[in-house]
Amino acid sequence: MSTLSLPDALPAPRRPSPSSVPSLRWGVLGTGWIASRFVASLQASTTQRVVAVGSRTQASADAFASTFSIERAFRRASDLVEDPGVDVVYVATPHHLHRRGALLAIQAGKHVLVEKPIGLDVPEAQEVSAAAAAAGVFCMEAMWTLFLPRFDVVRQVLGAGLLGDVRTVLADHGERFDPPHRILDPAMAGGSLLDLGTYVTTLATWVLGPATRVQASGEMASTGVNGQAAMLLTHAGDATSVLHSTLLTRTPTSATIAGTAATLTLPGPFFMPGDVVVTSADGSRSVTWTDPEPVGHGALHHSALEAARCIGDGLIASPLHDHESVEANMGALDEVARQLGITYAPARTP
Repeated sequence: MSTLSLPDALPAPRRPSPSSVPSLRWGVLGTGWIASRFVASLQASTTQRVVAVGSRTQASADAFASTFSIERAFRRASDLVEDPGVDVVYVATPHHLHRRGALLAIQAGKHVLVEKPIGLDVPEAQEVSAAAAAAGVFCMEAMWTLFLPRFDVVRQVLGAGLLGDVRTVLADHGERFDPPHRILDPAMAGGSLLDLGTYVTTLATWVLGPATRVQASGEMASTGVNGQAAMLLTHAGDATSVLHSTLLTRTPTSATIAGTAATLTLPGPFFMPGDVVVTSADGSRSVTWTDPEPVGHGALHHSALEAARCIGDGLIASPLHDHESVEANMGALDEVARQLGITYAPARTP
């Protein structure tokens, strides 16, 4: 057993403060649940300015703009992305439209933050990232979990080697949904994998690297989308992640990163703000970082702060969640989908 000792306290997070990044002008493409919470978080906790919104109907765009005091509302996505008063576009449309919205913004020369998943599969993710690189604009998947203060504590614990040789990741994400929620709609790329499973596979590939082998078992929901998926991933050096996602039941949504010297636990929901607990391998001692702001989705603004920080520094990708890490995650999800017979109907224009 390793003799590594635990520190008296876990490291403090190093995330940028709202005042330390440029105040950008945001256009929001989409007016659904996640767009509402994203804008509310930006307005409550940052100096970022949401100046325009676009939706599939003018009525929806107008209502959203009225709710959040946004200056301009557009019915067409092309009008939003071509607005000269917009610096960066946040794509918050349904999954099957992420690629299309991202490409429209990139083609208009706009930086872009794309809700997860950035595409329905690896080819779509690669297409978006290649287009952004060619245009010289910033592009990032809005995997907000990785930009939370909580996860910067995890990042530093891993970087310092406090866990020893990390051998195992355990994570689950289960929430109960009923019709007519879009997650149950096959036409909108619904199912547990892209909404919930992406959190557990992102964690696993972030900690252990790309999967070298994937084994999956699952169940379909009555609407024809994936209801639940159990995933066993093998990574470099035969490290293992055991993962589960479901939209049929509520599960603890906790996560564990286990090493030879210590085990790190993220009490559920692991993907939101919350505490970090590190316990020695013999169980004799634990150290806890307590999140001072357990604000749930009120922390969505951290992905916008990361985007603003990178754009201000002239970067076209985030070093905390670059295109290679997105593709590692999407590669695992693609293989799970293949084994379970899951297909998505993409919107291929433009």
